[in-house]
Formats: sequence, C-alpha cells, structure tokens
Amino acid sequence: MRDVHVHFLHGNGGGYNIDFFEGFIKTAQNTGLDEIYLLEHTHQFIEFEKVYEPIKKYNDYQRNWICKKMNSSIKEYINFIETVKDTQYPVKVKFGLEVCYIPETADVLASILDEYEFDFLTGSVHWIDGWGFDHSGQKDLWKSMNVNEVYKRYYSIMFQLCESGLFTGLSHPDSIKCFGYTPDIDLTDYYNELSILLCKHGMYAENSGGLRLNYCSDLELGLNTKLLSVFQKNNVKIATASDAHKQSDVGVNILELENMLKD
Repeated sequence: MRDVHVHFLHGNGGGYNIDFFEGFIKTAQNTGLDEIYLLEHTHQFIEFEKVYEPIKKYNDYQRNWICKKMNSSIKEYINFIETVKDTQYPVKVKFGLEVCYIPETADVLASILDEYEFDFLTGSVHWIDGWGFDHSGQKDLWKSMNVNEVYKRYYSIMFQLCESGLFTGLSHPDSIKCFGYTPDIDLTDYYNELSILLCKHGMYAENSGGLRLNYCSDLELGLNTKLLSVFQKNNVKIATASDAHKQSDVGVNILELENMLKD
C-alpha cells in the first residue's frame, strides 16, 4: 500500500533531522505501508512568495496567514533530502511538493519550479480567484457565494492545473466539499473533462482521506461516488492519500481508501 500525501512540515517545528524523519518510516511500517510520498507545501517557502501575491491581496486574514506560514527556505528541505536519499529504508520514500496552482501567477510558478528537481509534484487548488475557500477563517464567505458557480470555477482552475504540464499528480480533487456546501447541478461533464486531462498528462488523482482526517470525522471519505466512478470509467490512475500533517496520521484510512477502488 502507498500513502502519496504525507506532510513533513519543517520537521514539526524542530527543523529537518534524521530522528524525526525516521519516525515517519516507523509509523508507515506499523500501518502496513510499502511506500510514502513525503512533501511540503509551497506556501512554507520564501522562494514562492511572488506566487501568493493574489492571495495576500485578497484580505488581511489571508495576508497574515501567508506571512506566518512562509517562514523558511526550500534550500533547507533540499539539503535534508540529499542527506537521506541514498539510504535504504524498509519503506520506500519519495520526496516532493504540494504546489498551490494559482492561475494569475502560473508563469511565475513554472519558472520557480524549473529550478528544482523532485521525485513528484502534486498540484492542488486551495484558492478560487484569490479566496481560500477551505480555510476555517474564510468559511463565512461561503454564505455570500453562488455555490454552483464556485464549483464550476474550482474545476475550471483544475483543468488549467492539468494543462500546465507541471505536475505528477492532483491533490484531493473534491476538497471543495470541506464545509458541506454542495451544488445542485450535474458535474458529470466537468468530471469527464478532468479525467481526459489527467490521462492526457499522465497524472494520478488522489483518493484522499484528508477531509475526514483534518476537518471533520463525519465528512465523506475519499472521492465522492460520482467522481470516483467517472475516474474509474476513464481509466484515471488513482493513488491513496492520508494528507497526514503529523507522524501519527501516516497511513490513516489508507486501507479503506484502497478498498473503495476495488468495489
């Protein structure tokens, strides 16, 4: 089994070190995993500051959030990878990034990513025209939004993400359901188009347990039934992901997510 979305998070405040890293290996072994994809958010690194300019301009909450999170250099992460990449561990490890795709700064993003080489890059949509739709501090803004239009815009940005050719995978493709707002329109055409683009660019899509793990235990686990069905019908590559943000969450829900793909 694989968990393709495990956050390292600066060594959980203690910096990058072998002991903390090997804690992920131990947890992965204990949960029966053969492979983990370890990653960091691009919003953690000062090198990506220009990518997030539209986000900071949206409102004070988001500007303060980005400034707080963006507190290190990607060089520290890369240097740590160099120290462990040739060591053989009982669980295979790939190192990468979760990359926020923001259409307004896509060219800037591409030029930055071109400077680095990782095992994988997973693209994610966390911002819709500047708005952090999945932030608890921005949740109330949903009340003034046209939910149908938000969903359509969400997937149209995802189409651009795929077409950019920058990414290995697509993170949590229906995380937009995080606060329980759902559209009353049929999204099948959007799901089909997304499937076509994922296959065209050789990308995998995550079947992610992140919303249940990090938002609310009552939320639907993994891809919604319709989206999963469309992906499988179109032979999209699907990978299981915990979206763990701490060691103890590595591999959480992975077996159930794997079983969803067999039903």
